[in-house]
Amino acid sequence: MSRKRWLALIAALMLVVAAVGVNVATSQAGSDFEQMFGASEHGWAERVIEQGEDAGGSIVVLELNGVIQDTGDAVSIFDAQGYRHKAFLSQIEHAAKDSSVEGIIIRVNTPGGGVVESAEIHEKILEAKEEYNTPIYISMGSMAASGGYYIAAPADKIVASPQTITGSLGVIMESINIAELAENYGITFNTIKSGEYKDIMSATREMTDGDREILQSLIDESYDEFVRIISEGRDMSESEVRELADGRIYSGTQALELDLVDELGSLDDTVSLMKADLGADYSVIKYEADTGLFNLFSMSVSQLLSSNNELAGLEQLLTERRAPTLKYLYTE
Repeated sequence: MSRKRWLALIAALMLVVAAVGVNVATSQAGSDFEQMFGASEHGWAERVIEQGEDAGGSIVVLELNGVIQDTGDAVSIFDAQGYRHKAFLSQIEHAAKDSSVEGIIIRVNTPGGGVVESAEIHEKILEAKEEYNTPIYISMGSMAASGGYYIAAPADKIVASPQTITGSLGVIMESINIAELAENYGITFNTIKSGEYKDIMSATREMTDGDREILQSLIDESYDEFVRIISEGRDMSESEVRELADGRIYSGTQALELDLVDELGSLDDTVSLMKADLGADYSVIKYEADTGLFNLFSMSVSQLLSSNNELAGLEQLLTERRAPTLKYLYTE
């Protein structure tokens, strides 16, 4: 191991020891220390972003940023920060169960993502509404497309900016075919399989009519579910939804005209709208990732040990993302 790598490893170990010390001190010092350093038993911190005049209740703002996919929540201090699926589900559940929370606003800024992950968020939103009687509003950011709209559909109100990119209602599954390229370089593939369709969507051969028929049936099934979710959430007939759900994108203004959203406005407008509907000026609390000392250590260690992020990303692409999946995703 090179001298540089040894120094990085020693620095990392020192940061680990310091981070453990922070955790121990946090458990002993109480909430004041937690606020100072950003430590939290949930993995996120609660921050008051707007002080209200009426006590006894609050409005919680949750942020959904990035592609909706479960890549495994960061449990190590070496892991990078980003959209954390399980943590986001936990945030919805935590806010819904909190008796002091009078309403939840989800700020959505995503091109969509996995079918399964989008469905899990949708179920949590329904649970918050039906079991805990918590109103949920959606505030759309620059993009709330495909799966981003799927999770918005059951909300009590949807507010979008006039410039929001939304829509892209539908399902997609993609793969690549490198067979001809490989042939040009004299590369051959040997595949031994138990059945005709075991290597369906393989990158090493052309797709057959049988392959396409099977895959299209999966797409159609997920698409029917998407249509049903929008139909129920927006109180529209399925035929009306299917006319809109051909994959095209809409601006926020167009979405309002098509009854896909309820209002035009910003996050601040959404907060004001919820306060008016609740009839009280509650404080607004935001759940956000810890940015305290522990996470500063995490980011530093990550930077020290990631000598070549490009190669790491390529490795992840080749080893973890080869299998095509069903997605509610807007692809540019």
